[in-house]
Amino acid sequence: MQLSLTNASLTMDTTHAVADVVPRHAPLPDFVPASSLDIEPLRGQLALARRKLKPGEYLYRSGQPFNSLYLVHVGFLKTCELSRDGREQVTGFRMRGELLGVESIGLDAYSCDVVSLDDAEVWCLPYAPVLGVCRGDAAMQARLAATLADEIRRNRSWMLTIGTLAAEHRVAAFLLDFAARHARLGFSSSHFILRMGRADIASYLAIQHETVTRALTRLAQRGLISVMRKEIKLLDIPGLRAYVGGGATATVH
Repeated sequence: MQLSLTNASLTMDTTHAVADVVPRHAPLPDFVPASSLDIEPLRGQLALARRKLKPGEYLYRSGQPFNSLYLVHVGFLKTCELSRDGREQVTGFRMRGELLGVESIGLDAYSCDVVSLDDAEVWCLPYAPVLGVCRGDAAMQARLAATLADEIRRNRSWMLTIGTLAAEHRVAAFLLDFAARHARLGFSSSHFILRMGRADIASYLAIQHETVTRALTRLAQRGLISVMRKEIKLLDIPGLRAYVGGGATATVH
């Protein structure tokens, strides 16, 4: 992988940075980033600000001038874009330790909206000054490159998995991904709260709202999970993984 950092853009040769195509019936890929950006070295060289957000508040909107990346410190946020017919399309969920704004690197303006799902706090990483630090700090440049490469791998693995799973199996894969991301932060991987609504999950998974509700009900009936509104308990993680692994299909509901 080759990384070029300039004040105007950041480009990557991702030929070998992305994962191989996932075969049908393959085990669920590991979507959890292997790298995260350590904020402390940057704080030692730049005056970084933290921004607090309330539920429903926008961090930035599509079309606003791109000038910063953001590192989630506390809370959950969603990224979304408008489809051609004007509907909101959820493109991702971000939590502590994950970067926002990566999708807009090299552009003059942000290419999506970012909305807080609960009380959140983010570190503001002004892009040009961060690049200046990277020019004089090879370790920081390598860390940033690794973080961005992880983002590419994660997005591509998720896209491939979604494309090969039946609609209801996507919900199970989503729960496993969410659990693994909680575990990375030291939280429980089997008991957590979904900060997003069913409609947001459906939009993200490219399925119908009713399919999300139906899938959660069926997973509960199988004894794989329990559901109490937004509270989720994974009762049988190996069984849930097996369910996902057997759900590859070209059919989308």
